[in-house]
Amino acid sequence: MTKEMIISSSAHETRVAILEEDLVAEIFIERERSRGVVGNLYKGRVSKVLPGMQSAFVDLGLERDGFLYVTDVIATFEEFDRLETDEDANGGRSNRREREKAPEPKIEELLKEGQEIIVQVAKEPLGTKGARLTSHATMPGRFLVFMPTVDHVGVSRKIESREERGRLRGIVREFREQHGFTGGVIIRTAAAGRPKDDIVSDLSYFHKVWTDIRQKSETSRAPAVVYQEQSLVAKLLRDLLTEEFLTIRIDNPVEHKRVLELIERIMPSLASKVKLYDKEYPIFEEYGVQAEIDKALRSKVWLKSGGSIVINQTEALVAIDVNTGRYVGKKTAGRLEDTILKTNLEAVKEIVRQIRLRDLGGIIVLDCIDMEDKKNRLKVFQTVEQELRKDRSPSKALQVSDFGLVIITRKRVKQSLERVLTEPCPYCAGSSVIKSTSTICYEILSEVKKISGDLDGQSLVLRVNPDIARALRDEERAVFKDLKQSVNREIAIRPDTQLHHEQFDLMAIG
Repeated sequence: MTKEMIISSSAHETRVAILEEDLVAEIFIERERSRGVVGNLYKGRVSKVLPGMQSAFVDLGLERDGFLYVTDVIATFEEFDRLETDEDANGGRSNRREREKAPEPKIEELLKEGQEIIVQVAKEPLGTKGARLTSHATMPGRFLVFMPTVDHVGVSRKIESREERGRLRGIVREFREQHGFTGGVIIRTAAAGRPKDDIVSDLSYFHKVWTDIRQKSETSRAPAVVYQEQSLVAKLLRDLLTEEFLTIRIDNPVEHKRVLELIERIMPSLASKVKLYDKEYPIFEEYGVQAEIDKALRSKVWLKSGGSIVINQTEALVAIDVNTGRYVGKKTAGRLEDTILKTNLEAVKEIVRQIRLRDLGGIIVLDCIDMEDKKNRLKVFQTVEQELRKDRSPSKALQVSDFGLVIITRKRVKQSLERVLTEPCPYCAGSSVIKSTSTICYEILSEVKKISGDLDGQSLVLRVNPDIARALRDEERAVFKDLKQSVNREIAIRPDTQLHHEQFDLMAIG
């Protein structure tokens, strides 16, 4: 698969698009005024301990307190064993088994209100929820992941060669012994075949950073940031850069220089692929990225076959519906099934792309077009699983045969593209609907009838939105006639552009 990275950078905002086979697959946005906090380490203060929920709130100095589960406080090797395939020299597996036999501590035994604690943000604040926290910090580098709170050396299971695994372990352990370096390390897949200097470079960086963090934590008063994650571009280059990338285009000379310096350090063979975009036309417009962002903010997405998908986000889940669209089904029943299968297969590929592009998470329900053949339903489900393998976020698909649905669960660590780029409509307050003009007119009539008995010879002035004023004079003039009859006098209508569509004021004068 061929890839491109398009970077648009300014003093206020950085946007990065990942293109796969010339299609926009992922969008990342970072605004200087509201940078993400995932990966940051804080010296926080426990503000509340909740024994009933076995969790605690921690004041980080952010808008809302972070949330820390008891399982994120207790030391466990569960995540490390997932990456590790052979026995660790330190006995990590057996140690975990011993810990599993012991009763788990309770949150009230581990934390007290007012206690200071070093925590890392694992998930961005979402909506009304505070950040998800962990006390087990992980700091990714290009070739290693540093885990300062454990004593463990692991190797990615994707590195299959026993000799290579042993060589990499030896480099890490030698550095640890020579420098008195404490903390755990996971050796990433990217480390395979890399020279010793590259691995040592990551270790030296971690050693320096962790020393700085400890000094800051000792001298800072909680709440305080003791470590801030790298910039968006640096993180993406660190985590995503491979030989698959044909070009990296950047529209900012300063950012271009930074990226070139970073790539020359971590993957010098790709330095020639870094290009400075110097045209006046916006880079996102030039490569069609802005058009894809605009489409991603709409609920309906058209397919090449004429079908469409409709995506609706709710608090609890994301519902995605597949429609035949312009297909009218005039063929025979057998060919109709083939056409529906083709539409569904096209739809699920686009759906997974949209899930990645919009960064949708949580529970996602796919309602494909009904098919009678079980083989066809299985083929659609297998295509969903195949497309999800391209996604870096952990996800799982489940087929619900009785209803013809596919349910996907996808890990959510940050806000979706829609939440980042939009805000609730001031008219509908996020409900996506407002009361109709007729409904408002009838509500005005009901309100006037309620107060008509209290009027003592006073005249009425009705202040309304211009759309309501027009309706009362035109299609709803019968309602306006009833208004005047209910108070037995003239009513003056005053249009006011400052009024919300649903708002109206009745004023008694004289």
